[in-house]
Amino acid sequence: MATKIIVDNKEYSVEASLDTPLLWVLRDHLNLTGTKFGCGVAQCGACTVLVDGKAKRSCQTPLSEIKNGKVTTIETKEDKTVQKLQKFWIKEDVVQCGYCQSGQIMNAAGLLKSNSNPSDEEIISAMDGNICRCGTYNKIKTAIKSAIKES
Repeated sequence: MATKIIVDNKEYSVEASLDTPLLWVLRDHLNLTGTKFGCGVAQCGACTVLVDGKAKRSCQTPLSEIKNGKVTTIETKEDKTVQKLQKFWIKEDVVQCGYCQSGQIMNAAGLLKSNSNPSDEEIISAMDGNICRCGTYNKIKTAIKSAIKES
């Protein structure tokens, strides 16, 4: 049975079991590969997307949990918060290897959607679960703060 899902403001019909993780629906069924597989147990944050504006680890979010929710991925062309963060990620030269960065940006977008002016401590706390093996945490915080200032 097909399941309808809205991703980046486009409706899709997906032939997948309802227990299929959203990550694999995005990557394997919809060919949206910007969302990355990291650890598979929701600990690293590489797979972070937004569901109704809130950051979710897609590797542990079954399709059944999406229901009528709207999924936003790093590939969105319409979400202004994501686009602004992408701009400052580039300006602040955050990316080294880049693997974790789509999840980092999506987690930051979720933060800014719930708190438009977070303190340094709130930024650090919100981003704490997203792992960057290259250690670009200071640049990530700077990019987030730059995006806040532009608001």
